[in-house]
Amino acid sequence: MTLVDPATVGAPPPVRRTRTRTVPGRIRLMSGLGVAAVVLLFGATAIAIGHARDGLNVIGHTAGPQVVATADLYFALSDMDGQVATILLTGNEASLGPGRQAMLDRYEERRSQADRAVLQAADLAGDDPTEQATVRAVLDGLGRYERLAARALLLDEQSGHPAGPPSQAVLDIYRQATDLMRLDLLPKAYNLTLDSATIVRHAYLGELSAVTTGRIAVAATGLLALVLLIVLQVYLSRGFRRTINVPLLAATLVAGGLTVAGVVVLQREADALTQAKDGGFNSVLALSRARAIGNTLHGDQSRYLLDPERADTYEQVYLDKSQSVLYVPAGNLDKYHTAVGDLKAAGAQDGLGFLDVEAAGGLGMPGQRAAFDDLLSRYKDFQRADGDMRRAATGGSRREAVRQAMGPTFAAYDQALVGLTTLHRLEFERAVRAGDGTLAGWDLVPPAAALAAALLLLIGVRPRLAEYR
Repeated sequence: MTLVDPATVGAPPPVRRTRTRTVPGRIRLMSGLGVAAVVLLFGATAIAIGHARDGLNVIGHTAGPQVVATADLYFALSDMDGQVATILLTGNEASLGPGRQAMLDRYEERRSQADRAVLQAADLAGDDPTEQATVRAVLDGLGRYERLAARALLLDEQSGHPAGPPSQAVLDIYRQATDLMRLDLLPKAYNLTLDSATIVRHAYLGELSAVTTGRIAVAATGLLALVLLIVLQVYLSRGFRRTINVPLLAATLVAGGLTVAGVVVLQREADALTQAKDGGFNSVLALSRARAIGNTLHGDQSRYLLDPERADTYEQVYLDKSQSVLYVPAGNLDKYHTAVGDLKAAGAQDGLGFLDVEAAGGLGMPGQRAAFDDLLSRYKDFQRADGDMRRAATGGSRREAVRQAMGPTFAAYDQALVGLTTLHRLEFERAVRAGDGTLAGWDLVPPAAALAAALLLLIGVRPRLAEYR
């Protein structure tokens, strides 16, 4: 028979103390929370660094350079047609321009450049069916253009003529070629550039937002880890009457160091992404478009002289393109020439032209203002020479008009534009290098720091827990 203590009859059952109400339980709880906070800090840092690396890779190493290459496609195509027009215009007069063979060599060079740019555009299009269809259409159209241009050049060489319009048969074939280029190929090439730039813009905005959010997450999780570690340090110091727990202090310093370094690195990466995109990529792309359109201006001069029946059309097209390069209010080309000649600076027309956009950016980069001033001066010279060429043409001096069109002013303007573009390209490369350099080693830093902080925390609390065994 079981004996029952009368004193226990009717008494409540003994209350068991939960583990967290004991000193070891509290230490284990706070230690676990501290380790969890450190792990969260590591995760937030690693994810944000990954986004920064992805954004920099897209802008600086993959899609960004490919977009610039697709912008070069427009330039290469327009220059191909410009060279054909110039060859047909100069005829058998080798003294005008660089010479027939030199222009044929440049035509072949641009054709090869266009082929490479189309292939890069195909890579950038990926699996997008619309962009892939556009790339195929450009390739097909380029093949048709080359066949028409070759027929026009061969027939012109066989017939021979002085500077000025070629035979009607040659002109009919060239009209088919240039219409194909201007109305079909160039718009498609421009759309490819816009679509590719959209890819870069979306990637940039997405990754920059992720980096900014990640920086806040790193700061928040780091602050949480520091608070928990400091609370644990205070608890141990008061409960065990010790001044300081050295391993736990080291863990706190490691977590704090990771937090501060992570926030600083992410801020630098955000700055590098912004500088590469706004100060480099955007300007390189805009100036590349300006160069491509400027190149078609030079071709329109040749076409204006080459095909008198379409002279008015080519003149209006020339004016529209000129205003897309540098905008000034003008109802006709004569007024545009006068307004550009009187212009003191660009950028006052709310960025309606590519050069206006460049000026509106502030021209604060080293060497940028001097390069822009030289570019503006060369552009004014080019437009002044265009006015001289058109006056000579309407005055009946066709050979003098051809000489003016073949003059050095366009080449000087184009070289100045290349120089300014190079400044932005160097700034783009500098920003990308700076971003890559900042990220060097950050594949290892977050896990190593988090592991060190967690181990130091456990080392710090282990002796205190051992006192209760």
